[in-house]
Amino acid sequence: MIKHTVLAIVLASLMASCGQGPKKDIKINGSSTVYPITEAVAEEYRTEAPDTRVTVGVSGTGGGFKQFLRSETDINNASRSIKPSEIELAEQNEIDYLELSVAFDGIAVVVNPENDWANELTVEELKMIWEPAAQGEIMRWSQVRPEWPDEEIHLFGPGIASGTYDYFTEAIVGESGASRGDFTASEDDNVLVQGVSTDTYAIGFFGLAYFEENAGKLKLIAVDNGDGHPVKPSLETVKDGSYAPLSRPLFIYVSETAAEKDHVQDFIIYYLKNAGEFAPSVGYIPMQDEEYQIQLEKFESFISEQSQ
Repeated sequence: MIKHTVLAIVLASLMASCGQGPKKDIKINGSSTVYPITEAVAEEYRTEAPDTRVTVGVSGTGGGFKQFLRSETDINNASRSIKPSEIELAEQNEIDYLELSVAFDGIAVVVNPENDWANELTVEELKMIWEPAAQGEIMRWSQVRPEWPDEEIHLFGPGIASGTYDYFTEAIVGESGASRGDFTASEDDNVLVQGVSTDTYAIGFFGLAYFEENAGKLKLIAVDNGDGHPVKPSLETVKDGSYAPLSRPLFIYVSETAAEKDHVQDFIIYYLKNAGEFAPSVGYIPMQDEEYQIQLEKFESFISEQSQ
């Protein structure tokens, strides 16, 4: 009798705890660059809708799209637009989706604070360092500029599944996904920060937001796009377009199936209404209010089309 009573109490407790737990899920994955703003929005949203569980993972833009296009996630964070091969996979899997712009970001090129020789690099010099032909050839700082130290360059960058990697290689090398392979790669930007900040002869790149978070550990490099005027990335230079060619829009993608759910709709609307406020706090450049309104209208139209 006692055993039955204890069992009943345990079952009742479990049922009560289940009733109090999250009733709705929103699964988000993808870009490490977009993660900070999405997580900031999600954290605030959790207080607005405590019955909704929002989880935000990081697997890189490409890795996120793989999950998204297998219907494993509701939303994909992306630091680049969807590729033709990914569009083809979406069609094969009969997945409809919508791209929404949420902010702007710059790609920061960084070195160790002990580096007292490199203050700026031209796009051509960055290409010389990172292009596929540089592997086994451009190995020392003195090969970039003769007056620089005759010391080995140690390279750090995002993994090949990263949208930041795709964007950087397209902007600098001229072909998305084309680079030398002998560099330390990671989808975790904190690993890259750690690598550059502890190596005097290192150079790396990642989203500006991660530099802002770790500015005391790194030295920011100005980039000369060929006009003879090196520019460092900042909220102002990314916003006015003078930091070229390493400024870019950031996106979230939502699937048709996810957009049919009321709690996902509510989250996306909340995101678009508040992204402009959260963007600067995590190192991004907000869009104009009018642009957020356009994105909101795009989403509402998408929902309307799916319901017809």
